[in-house]
Amino acid sequence: MLNFNKYINKFNKDIKNKNNIKSIEKIRIKYLGKKGYINILIKNIKKIPKNKKPILGKIINKIKKYIKNKIYLKKKYILNKNIKKNKEYIDISLPGREPTIGNKHIITITLHKIEKFFQELGFLNIIGNEIENKYYNFDLLNINKYHPSRSKKDTFWINKNILLRTQTSCSQVKYMKKNKPPIKVITSGCVFRKDYDKTHTPVFHQLDLFLIDKNINFSNLKYIIIKFLTYFFKKKINIKFLPSYFPFTEPSAEVFIKNKNDKWLEILGCGLIHPKILNNLNINSKIYSGIAFGLGIERLIMIKYNIKNIKLLYENNIKLLKQF
Repeated sequence: MLNFNKYINKFNKDIKNKNNIKSIEKIRIKYLGKKGYINILIKNIKKIPKNKKPILGKIINKIKKYIKNKIYLKKKYILNKNIKKNKEYIDISLPGREPTIGNKHIITITLHKIEKFFQELGFLNIIGNEIENKYYNFDLLNINKYHPSRSKKDTFWINKNILLRTQTSCSQVKYMKKNKPPIKVITSGCVFRKDYDKTHTPVFHQLDLFLIDKNINFSNLKYIIIKFLTYFFKKKINIKFLPSYFPFTEPSAEVFIKNKNDKWLEILGCGLIHPKILNNLNINSKIYSGIAFGLGIERLIMIKYNIKNIKLLYENNIKLLKQF
């Protein structure tokens, strides 16, 4: 088990004699960067026994918080020291006088916010290819050869085998093929479908979640979805699950939320991962089960901010984008 004091002592020793911003930044990257110690610890959580994961998660968060705070204070101390040395007083807490140039798009802001929620629950965020073959995009996801989504009317085909992916689930299937349960991943990014109206565009953003382990059931799925929607909309909302059909889940459901006008709006699709998919990936469906759901990022934005036409998100409308 991870020793908190031992890890903090190592960090304090590294940062102790660093007296300039550049060296402090190297320490930050070493511990908090993408390939830093903290991210390595997070990735290794899946290797430890299930009953010890919550304890280790708390310790890692505590270490991360300590390191962030220590680095912030050290940088502030160095900046103040340099100001006094140069006999020039500058209140570094004041905002800059130059106007802010540019801003993150609302789609990017929303996507990062959602990813952060699931990463804090221990989900690994994986990135996949936007150009995919039909084996991963359709075959392994139990989508039969007569399904409408395989037609040229619905999908952008490059040739008979290669296409622009129609969902991000194909990235997770690749991950499942190379890794053994327990599997706890999300994947997000652009997907492509031949659809264009007030609520659909040929290119849009999607996020999918897969969780595979022993004794996973529909109650786990409902708990995660309710927690996520409460987090996203920042309030308790009315939610209902209605039976539906998706080739890759069984049973399947569509999730609806009630808006301000007392109308039910479909917000995402979900279900238990179809046993056929697990067996196709050499995962024993008699031992393991899984949950999955997929949601459209633009749809969530439109519902939350009452945007009626999806085109507004892609027309570089400054008046709209400045609000976020």
